[in-house]
Amino acid sequence: MGFQFNGITSKNMKIKARLTSWQASPALRNFYETVPGKAGVADFGCDSGERIITLTCYVYPQKDFAALVSVLDAMSQWLDPTAGLKQLILDEVPDRYFLARLSESVDCERLLRSAGTFTLKFICPDPHGYALEDETFVISEEGEHEVLRSIGTTVSEPVYSIQGVVSSDTDSYISIITGGEELRISGALAEGETLIVDSALVTAKVVDSVGNTLRNGLPLLYELNFPMLETGSNTVVVATSNATFTELNIQANSRWR
Repeated sequence: MGFQFNGITSKNMKIKARLTSWQASPALRNFYETVPGKAGVADFGCDSGERIITLTCYVYPQKDFAALVSVLDAMSQWLDPTAGLKQLILDEVPDRYFLARLSESVDCERLLRSAGTFTLKFICPDPHGYALEDETFVISEEGEHEVLRSIGTTVSEPVYSIQGVVSSDTDSYISIITGGEELRISGALAEGETLIVDSALVTAKVVDSVGNTLRNGLPLLYELNFPMLETGSNTVVVATSNATFTELNIQANSRWR
């Protein structure tokens, strides 16, 4: 058992790791308000806080204590939290990754002469686990389409890639309605260009045929609307007005709560 962090496995770092607990639901942030003259509190709902992942780790007996310290030094450099969030994959949950970093100091308890045990506590500011093998949907004609998300357990923030031709005329646009929410492209988009709309980052850009960024894509949007994808069936409707639609690619960005 073990884990992978920033593309390097714990096995390669001479560390054995064990997942001793699992946070089935991340911490909640509840929004209450006391109302004078009313029993209890007014409930304004809740949302998710950070996720904590705790691993119990072991370093097997080394040649001597200096060799044990060498393993720990290499681990300290590998897991350096000042480098920011990195991809964390757990061997026991191999279908998803988390963006994490260490949240506490690491103290190694010495076992025998040259072995040790310690605990790693990772914090995931974004509590979701994301699919390592994501779902992608391609729509190449106008009309109503069904998009069926089968991975993950919660709403996702997809990336929309739209190809087509839209003029600068006010009555020229491509409309994409997902679950009743409309993403309308009303700014000029030329043949060979692709508008990429990232719902998670709330950004948009126009790229050329080889992926080079040409310009900011937000001015092409009629409204700053970034439709989500639910788990299961989603209805996507594509329509145009004095424009040409070529293709819509949806990267689901499927995730678990």
